[in-house]
Amino acid sequence: MKGLTTLLMLMASMLTVVSAEARPIEIKFSHVVAENTPKGQMALKFKELAEQRLPGKVEVKIYPNSQLYTDSAVLQALQLGDVEIAAPALSKFQKYNSQLQVFDLPFLFDDMAAVDRFQKSPEGQKLLNSMTSKMLVGLGYLHNGMKQLSSNDPIRVPADIAGKKFRIMTSDVLQAQYEAVHAIPLKKPFSEVFTLLQTRAIDGQESPWSNTYASKFFEVQDYVTETNHGLLDYLVVTSAEFWYGLPDDVRDTLKKSMEEAITYGNQIAATQSQEDRQRIIDSGKTKVIEITAEERQQWVNAMKPVWKMFEDEIGADLIDAAIQSNEL
Repeated sequence: MKGLTTLLMLMASMLTVVSAEARPIEIKFSHVVAENTPKGQMALKFKELAEQRLPGKVEVKIYPNSQLYTDSAVLQALQLGDVEIAAPALSKFQKYNSQLQVFDLPFLFDDMAAVDRFQKSPEGQKLLNSMTSKMLVGLGYLHNGMKQLSSNDPIRVPADIAGKKFRIMTSDVLQAQYEAVHAIPLKKPFSEVFTLLQTRAIDGQESPWSNTYASKFFEVQDYVTETNHGLLDYLVVTSAEFWYGLPDDVRDTLKKSMEEAITYGNQIAATQSQEDRQRIIDSGKTKVIEITAEERQQWVNAMKPVWKMFEDEIGADLIDAAIQSNEL
């Protein structure tokens, strides 16, 4: 009887092991924007590709709209193993590598083509893999677009923004950028922006066209000024413990799936930016202000000193490399 009991216990243990091995690897992907944004579409494409190529081996769960974490909290959640993949704005990595602040410098990139060239350069790729000592692994850069200013009042030149409260991401560079034009920057979670605008607790915010449209900011703002003054891109990131703990074949397949999903997301970003701009105009709910070259130069003159303020933290060579990306 004792031998039979031992055998049954052994069989039960084996079944438990088999069951555990059969369970798919759960991959929680947390982000803060709507699913119809470039980031939201990229995440869904990654889920589709990963589960298609690794049937029964992985299960990707997408949590959009800050359902799990804000961008400010998600990096710590990654390090603690509470989530496996995130795609925070590049601004959120300041405390992990101050050089990533280069992406927040105002009027640094002429257009998204220049951004793409810099991110694919040796300097850009080095930044992508610069936080492994902090247990963070960069999987790729995801575009959103150049930022515009939405506001309750018409804004054309820096003097128009003086004294007004603008929501910014947690970024010392962005704070300095607004202080340079005598505005009041307020660091607030993205999930709170619509309510802050609706209640007029703040006067405006900065976002690419896709976020302004998808998050309906244009419905509670009377004006959007087309400044293209800064960049909002994301870094798709995972934890080193999770990533390097995966079987080689699974990791390789996930890497390929993520690269293709990011390419897909970047293609959407390229077309959606102008489409959403037009949707905002067609809505009739807000007026898009196109500034002149002379007015734009006033913004450049006012904000460019911010580059010098952060030169020691970012590195003059890195800033120069970013500048060079503007040249074909």
